[in-house]
Amino acid sequence: MEQSQRSITAAAAASPSSRGHQFHPARAAIIDLFNLYLGRSSRQKHDDSARELPNKTQKRVLALNRDLPPPNEQFLLDFEQLHTQFPDQEQLRAVTESVLITLVVQCSNHAPRADFLLFALRSLCGIEYINWDSFLPSLLSSISTTELSVGQAGQAVQAVSSSRLAQNGMIPSSSTISNSSIFQSLNPTSPLQSVHDIGSPAPLGMEASPSVAMSPVKSSDISGNGPQSSARVNLLIRDSAMSSLRQLCCKIILTGLEFNLKPVTHADIFNHMLSWLVNWDQRQHGVDESDGVKSWRPVKALTEWLHSCLDVIWLLVDENKCRVPFYELLRSGLQFIENIPDDEALFTLILEIHRRRDMMAMHMQMLDQHLHCPTFGTHRVLSPTIPTVSVEAVANLRYSPITYPSVLGEPLHGEDLANSIQRGSLDWERALRCIRHALRTTPSPDWWKRVLLVASCYRNPAHGPTPGAVFTSSMICEATIDRIVELLKLTNSDVNCWQEWLVFSDIFYFLVKSGCIDFIDFVDKLVSRLIEGDQHIVRTNHVTWLFAQIIRVELVMSALNTDARKVETTRKVLSFHREDRSSDPNNPQSILLDYISSCQNLRIWSLNTTTRECLNSEQLQKGKQIDEWWRQASKGDRMLDYMNMDDKSTGMFWVVSYTMAQPASETIMNWLSSAGVTELLTGTNMQSNERLMVMREVSPLPMSLLSGLSMNLCLKLMFQMEDSLFAGQVVPNIAMVETYCRLLLIAPHSLFRSHFSHLAQRYPSILSKPGVTLLVLEIVNYRLLPLYRYQGKSKALMYDVTKIVSTLKGKRGDHRVFRLAENLCMNLILSQRDFFSVKREGKGPTEFTETLNRVTIVTLAIIIKTRGIADADHMLYLQTMLEQILATSQHTWSKNTLSYFPPLLRDALIGRIDKRGLAIKAWQQAETTVINQCTQLLSPPADPTYVMTYINHSFFQHRQYLCAGAWILMQGLLENINSGNLARVLREFSPEEVTANIYTMVDVILHHIHMELQQGHSLQDLLLKTCANLAFFIWTHELLPLDILLLALNDRDDDPHALRIVISLLDRQELQSRMKLFCANRMHPEHWICSGLFKRLELSKALGNHLSWKDRYPTFFDDIVARLLPVIPLIVYRLLENDAVDPADRVLALYSQLLAYHPLRFTFVRDILAYFYGHLPGKLIVRILKVLDINKIPFSESFPQHISSPNPVICPPPEYFATLLLGLVNNVIPPLNTNSKYGSVGDASNNSGRNPHTKTSAASQSSPTNASEGQKAFYQIQDPGTHTQLVLETAVIELLSLPVAASQVVPSLVQIVVNIQPTLIQSSNGAPNCVGQGSVLPTSPSGGSTDSLGGSRSTPSVSGINPSNFVLRSGYTCQQLSCLLIQACGLLLAQLPLDFHVQLYAEASRIIKESWWLTDGKRSLGELDSAVGYALLDPTWAAQDNTSTAIGNIIALLHSFFSNLPQEWLEGTHVIIEHLRPITSVAMLRIAFRIMGPLLPRLANSHTLFNKTLSLLLNTMVDVFGRNSQTSTSVEASEIADLVDFLHHVVHYEGQGGPVQPNSKPKTEVLVLCGRAAERLRPDLQHLLSHLKPDMNSSIYAATHPEFVQNPP
Repeated sequence: MEQSQRSITAAAAASPSSRGHQFHPARAAIIDLFNLYLGRSSRQKHDDSARELPNKTQKRVLALNRDLPPPNEQFLLDFEQLHTQFPDQEQLRAVTESVLITLVVQCSNHAPRADFLLFALRSLCGIEYINWDSFLPSLLSSISTTELSVGQAGQAVQAVSSSRLAQNGMIPSSSTISNSSIFQSLNPTSPLQSVHDIGSPAPLGMEASPSVAMSPVKSSDISGNGPQSSARVNLLIRDSAMSSLRQLCCKIILTGLEFNLKPVTHADIFNHMLSWLVNWDQRQHGVDESDGVKSWRPVKALTEWLHSCLDVIWLLVDENKCRVPFYELLRSGLQFIENIPDDEALFTLILEIHRRRDMMAMHMQMLDQHLHCPTFGTHRVLSPTIPTVSVEAVANLRYSPITYPSVLGEPLHGEDLANSIQRGSLDWERALRCIRHALRTTPSPDWWKRVLLVASCYRNPAHGPTPGAVFTSSMICEATIDRIVELLKLTNSDVNCWQEWLVFSDIFYFLVKSGCIDFIDFVDKLVSRLIEGDQHIVRTNHVTWLFAQIIRVELVMSALNTDARKVETTRKVLSFHREDRSSDPNNPQSILLDYISSCQNLRIWSLNTTTRECLNSEQLQKGKQIDEWWRQASKGDRMLDYMNMDDKSTGMFWVVSYTMAQPASETIMNWLSSAGVTELLTGTNMQSNERLMVMREVSPLPMSLLSGLSMNLCLKLMFQMEDSLFAGQVVPNIAMVETYCRLLLIAPHSLFRSHFSHLAQRYPSILSKPGVTLLVLEIVNYRLLPLYRYQGKSKALMYDVTKIVSTLKGKRGDHRVFRLAENLCMNLILSQRDFFSVKREGKGPTEFTETLNRVTIVTLAIIIKTRGIADADHMLYLQTMLEQILATSQHTWSKNTLSYFPPLLRDALIGRIDKRGLAIKAWQQAETTVINQCTQLLSPPADPTYVMTYINHSFFQHRQYLCAGAWILMQGLLENINSGNLARVLREFSPEEVTANIYTMVDVILHHIHMELQQGHSLQDLLLKTCANLAFFIWTHELLPLDILLLALNDRDDDPHALRIVISLLDRQELQSRMKLFCANRMHPEHWICSGLFKRLELSKALGNHLSWKDRYPTFFDDIVARLLPVIPLIVYRLLENDAVDPADRVLALYSQLLAYHPLRFTFVRDILAYFYGHLPGKLIVRILKVLDINKIPFSESFPQHISSPNPVICPPPEYFATLLLGLVNNVIPPLNTNSKYGSVGDASNNSGRNPHTKTSAASQSSPTNASEGQKAFYQIQDPGTHTQLVLETAVIELLSLPVAASQVVPSLVQIVVNIQPTLIQSSNGAPNCVGQGSVLPTSPSGGSTDSLGGSRSTPSVSGINPSNFVLRSGYTCQQLSCLLIQACGLLLAQLPLDFHVQLYAEASRIIKESWWLTDGKRSLGELDSAVGYALLDPTWAAQDNTSTAIGNIIALLHSFFSNLPQEWLEGTHVIIEHLRPITSVAMLRIAFRIMGPLLPRLANSHTLFNKTLSLLLNTMVDVFGRNSQTSTSVEASEIADLVDFLHHVVHYEGQGGPVQPNSKPKTEVLVLCGRAAERLRPDLQHLLSHLKPDMNSSIYAATHPEFVQNPP
């Protein structure tokens, strides 16, 4: 005990508050004075006291024969007398405080002395001798230090004071910083963990006293022998002492709070109090407590200090003073403490925290957050805020597809969070809803890789966490089984869904190979579900076939070969075999399914001997039939004719692919090379000894055959073909290349490879061969462009191709590879649908050519105007990107072009100086020299040897005028030019020089035309002459690339003659003939269905002399006409920008046959309609639509009638728009039927409307869906890529094509969703399928008052809709359908141009302002608040209760709309609040906050937009609670406490740039913004926001903010 007392004394003396003043001369006198009044003797000392420090005095209390202390009233007189003895009053005050702190620690467990210390403190305060702002932090710091020091006598515990400061984003005061080295570090990802793990301050062994406040306890409870019993006694004593110390400290603090303390002091007090409460029950570690001690608690002492602690906290957060914002309690984690004591006061505080936290969190989330789920109808995925990563890294990162709301309403995601989601919870169901939808709609593998977690059994511990992952292996496993059940039910209903099985097997193979499915666990659950759960669902061998597809995956082979449960797992895998025969035994699928069990048994038999006992001998014997068929089919020299195989042969060959993949692969390769080889004749420019062998053509393998091959055979074929294509000695035939491409398109998930990196890895030096590079570029440019976009690899491919362009653009003579790479780059740039960086590393000028720079600017304009910039980081990078592009480009865009550019881009480009005049002056200065050189070089009798002299010795600034000089020399007489010398020089030029010649020649031609016009020449004659001369360059001698020349003329659209020349060139017969020849040779635009022999044109005929000169490698798909595919759309854009509608119509008509080969024509149509929305006449719109293959686009049945209506002012009826939305609900929005026990999609009785094989809506399809077609494979919808994208983008095209304006379209859509619930429910009149709700619709909150919602009032409905038929076609209940229609409408409107958004904001504000409960003056204020509050909870609840409101629906629509908008377009959302202002009631204020609140977390990484939005909300608050507000009814500021809490939270959220962390702090600019707004508020609300100010004297955030502390404002 004596040792414990000495430790207390030492700890108190060594505390930071006393350490600095322990040698002050006044210290001894002050101590003596206090000892006198405390009744403590200071005369008895140890013999060695002289050697001890002054504060090491003996503290033994003499209970007997001591003098009584003087009366307390005399203390102040004695102290003032002592006070006059020392001149340095400030030092004396500090010493006094230090002594008081030491005495508080020493005497807290002695009630009379503690009372005197409180009396002394109050007395000293009366003469203003205590500086509370220094005393209280020092006291708290000393207590923490003392607790730590005493605790180390048993076992050290962690101090928590500064930890709590850090946790709440407040900096510790200077008196506590010295202890920071011993504070526990926090885990920033889990603030609560740090709270629970920090041990509480150890109970202290204080000064003994007769009045020790111990709770009664039986001696038997602490009885025992030896050191253990002593430790228990010490523990109980320290517990009691700890309670007394904290009790006294709280009393002192309560006294101090009567004075005006600094904010930093309030923060220090708050965090210490919070840490004591959080760790109230932490015990000393290392003591083996008996049951009796465990059950003992110092009840009375605990209750006293805990209640005092609560009193302090309530005083701090009291809204009348607002010393600390209540928000600090909301994010403190106090409500999550374990072992909450049975104390009503604490429980009351925790309940209040829960209530206010839930209200605040509501403002952070979308109105129907649980329904928001990725649709995969839009490719847009957002990048998170990571400020320190490169541009490429930012572009490649993604937000999670879904986020889970935290207790504070923040959107969270990540691996740890995903693993914590409980099965059966709402979040679990929402995750499964997303995965099921993905399994049906097949998003790209790139998406899967970013969101999936590798199963724990396959996880490499060395790999870090996956930041964006939100789906665990268990979720994937359950959703995969659900999909299998769905497909089995479809199969059992005699629907031909073979295509669905093929698509699913591709994804299934990918998921298993990636390790995202724990194979053994998957097999167990599948058996439990299919065999044990529903024994009648497995009637076919489709499941066996699925296992046969993956059985050679390494993880599966390991499970069946080496795992301890291999025998059990093998038995389960084999248990899915069924003997049922198909009704059509000769069908290839039936044959495969009949033999697939035999294939599986044979494979397992070859794995190991242990599992052979599980095999079916009959199936093993059946394998002999496969061998026999194969022997007969490949007997002797006989070769399978893959083009003429009957169904049985096809089915048997599929079977062979599972048992004998290598022989089957060899026969396919033999077929592709069966026609032999032939020598390619060398051209006139080739050396005679150069020989090139080429495979003769055969027919490529049809998709119908390739689709059923095993994945193992496909992989083998891919590798063998790559060896032949890229590493072989013989040039492959087109059939092999085409078959290779078809394999990639059939299984995009399992077989895709990024060619440049893949080939560089397999064949390190192969890409140095020009022939290989040409082949790869042709494959990608003309066959795989949509596949790369689908995979999300088009940007990476663009960077790879840019390297080739950059390397070759200055290299002399390499025109063919360069122009092909440039054309591919052009296609890749134009294919982008979201923002991209022009350089992989994001720094320095672009490596693009002049042509690519110009195309990039146009593409940016299209993206920004039609799709928006998705992320704030991209908006910041835009200016840098433009600088990178314009650093190497001199081009300026015409006023007409800039007028259609989005403002963001137009403002950046409009100031550029047009340097064309300078270029013409430079030409005029060099003209004489250039003409002289051209005369020597290009005159008909010119010396051929002068060619090399000119190439080697001419200056670059003169060489760029070669074509211009030739043009001048022509003078309309083509025979004046030596075309041979000109062709040779241009071939010897670098590609960059040829491009410069083209752009310069165009400028000279246009200038020359103007000069000739001034001399009186006819414009018609000049244009004819110009076109004839250009034909000489392009067609007669093929001197220049046509695509670059057309683009150069196209970019000079500010000249009135440039576009006329372009049209004339496009009209020329030479080009029309070439186009017809191209289309004839290419056969069908859908190349994968072509079955005949492909024709290979001669190199010179395909590419012309300029590109083919000295080259001998044959073409596969390349052609001069094919190079125009990206050019024609750009010409149409430019014509429309210049109001040349008729020429644009003629170009589209002339080249419609060619545009059918455009790989992304669907995107072209969608983008051009959006880009020029409101400027296109109806006739041209119809022409644009004809670019599409109309029969394959799911247009509404009535759509053709509406676009060709003779009276365009009539808006389509509501039925049209409702059907359009229903199509999105059925095909785009993830289904709500998430009961995983029963397959919902395949169950016709439950969800026939969503069955993809049933015609759900006659108006949603242009023709009945072919039931045998089922789900389309990727290669059938390469653009836009998925069926959901196709349906959504088709709806967008329809709305963009309607002859009515957005001002009529938007109200029609909004009226449907605003009144959809009463429309459906009233008309259904209790129909059976309108009863009940889906599993993802939450339980409705009780108390929804229909009286306040106007139960006696008739609810408006939408006329012109047949609701009963409408509900029936959807397959949903009325409640479900009404909610999903809102989601669908928001999604659709978000895809449309800004014209539609403006109309939506106007319509939404009109509906809100005209709502009867806001305009009905008879309604009481309470009734109004009740109605508004209920409406703002969740429309799904209202739908369930049939109490839907217009305001609830319109806000849900806005939130659905917001969640699909790109970040750039969010700024326009402010318009709706501006329409609602001035806000005149709290109800309207809540509506404004509910609309805009959920946007603020999303804007955390967009500082400017965040500030604008926050300022807007603050202004609405000023409207109602401003100093000059005209609000009719006086409302207490406390009624909007939740809005105040929300403002605190979003300010911290933005300061962190994401979910609030322990060290989150507001940004200084935001505090300034809030401070300015607060100045305009009423005083009663102003003080609630006093901490959101930059004033260090009133704000705890400003007082503890590093910037304000270092640089006070």
